[in-house]
Amino acid sequence: MISLGRVTITAITAMLALYAGRAEAQKLQGVTKTEVVIGTHTDLSGVAAAFGVHSSNAARMRFDEVNAQGGVQGRKIRYIIEDSQYQVPRAVQAGNKLINRDKVFLILLGAGTPMNNAVMPDQLKAGVPNFFPLSWAKQLYEPFHPMKWAAGASYYAQMRGAVKHFVDKGKKNVCALYQDTDFGREIFEGARDQLVAMNVKLADATTHKPTDTDFTAQMTKLRAANCDVIALGSIIRDTILAYSTARKMGWTVDMVGTTAAFDLNVSGAPAGATEGLYTMTQIEAPYPDSTNPAIKQWVEKYRAKYNVDPNPAAQFSYVAADLIVMGLDRAGKDLTTERFLKAMESIQGYTDIFGGPVMTFGPNKHHGSESVFMVQVKGGRWTRVTEPLAF
Repeated sequence: MISLGRVTITAITAMLALYAGRAEAQKLQGVTKTEVVIGTHTDLSGVAAAFGVHSSNAARMRFDEVNAQGGVQGRKIRYIIEDSQYQVPRAVQAGNKLINRDKVFLILLGAGTPMNNAVMPDQLKAGVPNFFPLSWAKQLYEPFHPMKWAAGASYYAQMRGAVKHFVDKGKKNVCALYQDTDFGREIFEGARDQLVAMNVKLADATTHKPTDTDFTAQMTKLRAANCDVIALGSIIRDTILAYSTARKMGWTVDMVGTTAAFDLNVSGAPAGATEGLYTMTQIEAPYPDSTNPAIKQWVEKYRAKYNVDPNPAAQFSYVAADLIVMGLDRAGKDLTTERFLKAMESIQGYTDIFGGPVMTFGPNKHHGSESVFMVQVKGGRWTRVTEPLAF
């Protein structure tokens, strides 16, 4: 048995602490005394580009505002955006670049449920947190993980609230049309589970690929099932095509989507192709003629910077970027991942300029809010038609 003196033990303890400190310093990436690096993998040129372009534009706008004022705690934010084209392989490539080459401190607003699911395993292994993905899938924040964060109500919760609303209003034959992806299946599960809870049978369901452009077969199948409301697990183009196909067939049936379909390209589809469509959202659309002075001013600033009006994805992303700025500021000058995560957990009762839901986080709560309401296309505009819906 070897006996060690007090001095030797003290020296060994100090050495272990030194090595632990060096290991922690090596794990921390994307942070210098003057800079913090944030990355995004999103769709800039694929089927969800209307979301991805505006989302990354709005985040950059918020970071540019902060940098123009000297940054956060003396650090400028360097924002790197990679195009995933809404394809899993491209998202994995983009994620690997951001994590391993660009050495980002965190990934923000990653677009798409399947894309986030593919990127996150290596991302979390590398110690890079995933914040506020441009997806409302519950699997992106459940089960709880210290580095997985989300802002709004899940697709699952949104569709359960929507189905309960329509069944309570007298709908009897609820159907589903959804993308055959992780994203679409979560929405289908929300509709199915709510019907089970209400002892109502699902009338029928069918799927499509994100890139499909012909929905005749799906609409014919659902029409034969005598559906009186259809739960949509779709995004922008497929929502427009599915809804307009039914109308061209002479079939007037209610359809309801989720936040994924809440876009001005959907409400403003040519020739009123989506008039009457419902969807779920947590925030009202950013129209230039808004009666809210703060929203109107923000829209003007966005238009001046990008020469185009913003969409709801831009609103959400501006808020997400603002939350990140708040966390960086609260973390202080001695920025580490652990300090930053604790700073984010300290955010309570956050409100944005758009009248969105109050968001609160905590040590065991990395999901901001579950509040959601329904809007409908009326006269080519999204119009709120309910108060917050629960299930």
